[in-house]
Amino acid sequence: MNNEKKQLVIFDLDGTLLNTITDLGQAANYALEKNGYATHHLSSYPHFVGNGIRKLIERVLPAEYREAEEVERLRVDFMEYYNDHLMDTTEPYPGIEDMLRDLQAAGIKMAVATNKYQAAATRLITHFFPYISWVTIAGQTEGIPVKPDPSVVFRVLGECPTAKRDVMMVGDSAVDIETARRACVESTGVSWGFRSVGELTEAYADHIINAPDELVAIVGAD
Repeated sequence: MNNEKKQLVIFDLDGTLLNTITDLGQAANYALEKNGYATHHLSSYPHFVGNGIRKLIERVLPAEYREAEEVERLRVDFMEYYNDHLMDTTEPYPGIEDMLRDLQAAGIKMAVATNKYQAAATRLITHFFPYISWVTIAGQTEGIPVKPDPSVVFRVLGECPTAKRDVMMVGDSAVDIETARRACVESTGVSWGFRSVGELTEAYADHIINAPDELVAIVGAD
């Protein structure tokens, strides 16, 4: 691991910067109910999300109904609802805004790399963090593999060329840690998100933090 100041921090979105779980869960339940399926308690959704909308729909459907056509039908209904309700209850985690301001003040560049579809990612990040000069907001786009495939990290580095030793990737799940490993960049797991510290540990996160301000010190911005 490199102990010098990082030049670029790449953030996951859901469960890392923003607590989106209720709005995601309600959108999925809307799609399920509209199509005659039983809904799930919102407390179940942290284990369903993280790999993009199609995988979310697959996970919430009964196993015998996970054919591609059915997944697509519910995905369309999910998107219809979520596009109108993605900010109903979503908000930044405590301390996130101060942390982002501190990193920006220290001259560290920042990007978002998420499995959330591009339009929603852009709307959420620009709405909640308009004061941050993001180098890019890289969401899920058709034809590009989702995390833990490292393509999204390479997309960020293509738009903001940075030596990998000078990059930190931050996320709340094993998906994010595995993405960082495959991209050969350092990783920080956050304990306040959708997944457990145990999951982050088992995924071999280079760092695990319990509060956003801890990241400021880890990347050398304090």
